Amino acid sequence: MNDWLDRRDFLRNAAAFGAGVAALGGGIAAAQEKAKTKSKKKAEVDAGPVKKSPDAVVVGMIGTGGRGTQLTSAYSGLPGAEVRYVCDVDQAAVGSAASLVEKRQGKRPEAVTDLRRVLDDPKVEAVVIATPDHWHTPAALLALKAGKNVYVEKPCCHNPHEGELLVEAAKKYGKVVQHGTQRRSSKNLQEALNRMWKGELGTVRFSRGWYTNNRPETGKRTPAPVPPGLNWELWQGPAPEQPFTENVVPYKWHWYWTWGTGECGNNGVHSLDVCRWGLQVDYPTKATASGGRYYFKDDQQTPDTHFATYEFPGDKVIHWEGRSCLPTKIEGSGFGIAFYGDKGTMVLDGAGYEIRDMKDKVVENKKEKLSDIPHHENFLGLIRGTEKKQNAPIEEGYKSVLLCHLGNIAWRVGRTVKLDDQTHRITGDPDAEKLWRREYRPGWEQTA
Repeated sequence: MNDWLDRRDFLRNAAAFGAGVAALGGGIAAAQEKAKTKSKKKAEVDAGPVKKSPDAVVVGMIGTGGRGTQLTSAYSGLPGAEVRYVCDVDQAAVGSAASLVEKRQGKRPEAVTDLRRVLDDPKVEAVVIATPDHWHTPAALLALKAGKNVYVEKPCCHNPHEGELLVEAAKKYGKVVQHGTQRRSSKNLQEALNRMWKGELGTVRFSRGWYTNNRPETGKRTPAPVPPGLNWELWQGPAPEQPFTENVVPYKWHWYWTWGTGECGNNGVHSLDVCRWGLQVDYPTKATASGGRYYFKDDQQTPDTHFATYEFPGDKVIHWEGRSCLPTKIEGSGFGIAFYGDKGTMVLDGAGYEIRDMKDKVVENKKEKLSDIPHHENFLGLIRGTEKKQNAPIEEGYKSVLLCHLGNIAWRVGRTVKLDDQTHRITGDPDAEKLWRREYRPGWEQTA
């Protein structure tokens, strides 16, 4: 491994920034997503505490805002999990999470702002990480070093180098590391892809994924006081220190390279993961990207319109299209995946799928909503030993997240990037190679 994974040294470096290392969860992607799930979640909470299994896995939730709220609700409502800790650098977020867990499981968890409190408890068997992107790998590495199993939200890493470290650490410590690409646990999507693999679409060499939305203006990063209850230094963690400004927390950090990975890493990873899964490919040979920030003149660094194309061995191609400010649907869906064969087409939407013939006539349409629960149950079952097959191991998660990073890197340097067929790293482009890893706050540097 490397020096960066020495937990004592890591935490000693962090001490200069205050006691504790935790990260604030990101916001929910869009207001309409909140509205769709609000009534259902309220009904689940009002139904009363969930009876826990005798062998329930003891869990700590790291990052409890936005997506972290959804995950906290899910795990505290599962019979196979007992949420013992909720952890966040935002006092309001962690307090709300503790109250939510108490309603869901009938027992209030310990609410902490120091990640070490969670990792030092021998009763904790697993952690669920739902922090901003720049904290995903650092938190996961500390958890693995402490002997915990890890569920890490997508994208598993802020840059490719971190992803390599995480895959290496999962092997070294022998723990379950599940990636938050929940479509892998959908029985309906597994059925769909099995039908494709059996030849119903003929030969399939091309797949594409997309995400469309109508996101508002990001705005300007105006200097402002740190909100009460937010530890801004710990929120930044290993990222280069910057003064607090408006339009970063709780959600717009996604659109700045210091902390986020743009729409490609935010939502594109789900589509690209299924594209890669369906085509049964691993690493591309090259990636090309285009697009820009077209719809608003603000401080957003990542593109609102992004096209990325990846070529793989065997003459297979994946294309991703992200349109954050243009919600017109593709193939009848605002967030989907399609596979094109010489005998037909398959379009995936949520956990449903549609098959069309070569005249574009729908021959089958099987609708199903996507649920996260099977993915969490797979993770918990692997820890308990009741599940044998892992649906989203971190090795597969990293391969898909790497596509997001390559799409971003190709866009940032403005040209095609090529990968070495042995190392699967960018080759022959020093500017692009520099983006394989990031700059860290002094004392937090990663060493190979």
